[in-house]
Amino acid sequence: MSESRISSWNELQDAIFADSWRPEIKRFRSPYIFRGISCASGGLITSLNRLEGNYASLENHLLRNFRKYAHREVVERDTPWHWLSLAQHHGLPTRLLDWTVSPFVAAHFATAEVGEFDRDGAIWMVNHVLAHQQAPKKLKKELEKEGAEYFTVEILSRTVESLAALDALAPPTFVIFFEPPSIDDRIVNQFALFSVMPDRRASLEDWFQDYPDLWRKIIIPAGLKWEIRDKLDQANITERVLFPGLDGLSKWQKRYYTPRI
Repeated sequence: MSESRISSWNELQDAIFADSWRPEIKRFRSPYIFRGISCASGGLITSLNRLEGNYASLENHLLRNFRKYAHREVVERDTPWHWLSLAQHHGLPTRLLDWTVSPFVAAHFATAEVGEFDRDGAIWMVNHVLAHQQAPKKLKKELEKEGAEYFTVEILSRTVESLAALDALAPPTFVIFFEPPSIDDRIVNQFALFSVMPDRRASLEDWFQDYPDLWRKIIIPAGLKWEIRDKLDQANITERVLFPGLDGLSKWQKRYYTPRI
């Protein structure tokens, strides 16, 4: 298993920025994307999967009713990928998972819940370059034509017209990462990405077992969370920035002024 446990802030920096140097462009540009979780044992479970029971049969109903009741002007374009991004962003159970290009944003989400500071947190890292090499030729060709690092809703809209069309591209299964439209400042400030797989029942962790070289899991010990949290706050990686508005401001102040007992 590609898992490691850090013991200091400096070790965290070394781990999240590993393999960032790209000699072909002489720049530091990490091939990894990140997901932070406050409890290391939480895994990579989609919000749709968390419904349990016969959750797979609910996906079409959830998306259909979301589109029916939402205001039409809230999406830039009327495509399934725009609607799916909007639904995930606003908390509808979907097969998507949230990721970020920023390792510090991931570290924020691994240390944002003071009530879970007695538990180890974790940051998942996935090499999206290697992951996309496992995608169908149709998708890889489109990404290469664009010269892009990640898929976008525009690319997906013209190549995979629906989730059913995505499902039809498997087997074998695969994962792709795409940038949601800039719906609001929250998505922009969080440097957000979504992952999606064919088959609403697919497990990213199960898929990882066949590709151990393209992912890592960094365990953040519970005893280190306070230090990481305080240093992220001083670096302005806070709810006030990541959730612009009064709600984010209130969440930041509530956590910031919570005493360490």
